Amino acid sequence: MINARIVYINDMHEAREEIRKIGVDASAITWLSPKALSVAVKIEDVSSFDANIIKQEMLGKGGDAAVNRGVANFSAESSDVLLMGTYSQFNRLVYKLQMHGGSLKETADEIQRLLGGLEKGKPEYFECGKYRLPIGEKTYVMGILNVTPDSFSDGGKYLEIDSAIKRAREMVEAGADIIDVGGESTRPGYQQVEAIEEINRVVPVIERLSKELNVPVSVDTSKAQVAEKALCAGACIVNDVWGLQKDPAMAEIVSKYGAGVIMMHNSDTKEYRDLMGDIIKFLRKSIEIAEKAGITRENMVIDPGIGFGKTLEHNLEVMKRMRELNTLNLPVLLGTSRKSLIGNVLDLPVNERLEGTAATITLGIANGADIVRVHDVKEMVRVSRMTDAMVRV
Repeated sequence: MINARIVYINDMHEAREEIRKIGVDASAITWLSPKALSVAVKIEDVSSFDANIIKQEMLGKGGDAAVNRGVANFSAESSDVLLMGTYSQFNRLVYKLQMHGGSLKETADEIQRLLGGLEKGKPEYFECGKYRLPIGEKTYVMGILNVTPDSFSDGGKYLEIDSAIKRAREMVEAGADIIDVGGESTRPGYQQVEAIEEINRVVPVIERLSKELNVPVSVDTSKAQVAEKALCAGACIVNDVWGLQKDPAMAEIVSKYGAGVIMMHNSDTKEYRDLMGDIIKFLRKSIEIAEKAGITRENMVIDPGIGFGKTLEHNLEVMKRMRELNTLNLPVLLGTSRKSLIGNVLDLPVNERLEGTAATITLGIANGADIVRVHDVKEMVRVSRMTDAMVRV
């Protein structure tokens, strides 16, 4: 009996490994692996003139391309372009488009950047203050510590400093790798608080945690003033739900203190041209802001923002398509714990969303999450370790 199967290859490392296992000469791995990795690249809003050339050049390399039907006769001014081919075919396409110059060279350079990402992957470490967390070896569990009266799940529970410290210790003992301290609720319809009130809530807690615990402490804020006070108090990560795009001073503060930064996608509306494309475009802007401020890629983490500016259908789609975030070559944080995504699907209240959270954590890790932000630390540490054993090499 002939036994054939489809092998799924996600990056160049996996391509090389599959070829190596066949037993070919070592010298052949280098030129065979680019042919084993199939890639689909979507380019948005390309002029019909450029789209025609890109399509023909890709066909000439043995690949394929999908464009708007109005491109051929120029009845459409522009089109998204979906290119399909092997890594090798894309490399040859890049070379040819660069020869055209102009906007086609810009397109080629962008494709080349994406191909380079398939080679280099994410940074080796997430660096935050004195901590260096290796990326790829395990999933890090971030324990949520809300010192707020109105957070959707645990509002009011940890307003007193001693109760907050006790909860943080419990989470670390249960396996939390990072503690994330928040002083302002970001639940739908939340009441904004002044920076001084937020500082008064988080700084005393962070001061004690940074001295008493041997794990990174993060501050969950979008205000540069709060971030600076928290970093002075011992925090080493800023978790910004607006991805450095709300407070123009935030990136400079993060850079000044050599802190890590988590940049989340957010939106004031729930209207998208292309959901994942728009999320990635937003996060690319955040990355550009960070880099201009002198923040290194080793200090950056991105977050697709489950539950923020998204419908239930949007959230489910992001969960399914999370691997597209690998385009940005940065560690990914996933925050789904007890959220309405789970409540709406299972029709369950906040205190009964443990299993639903576990399902999202499992899928998230399988789709590339490096950090998961959770309330139920003990249970999600177990879920993460089990999932790691199945999906990480």
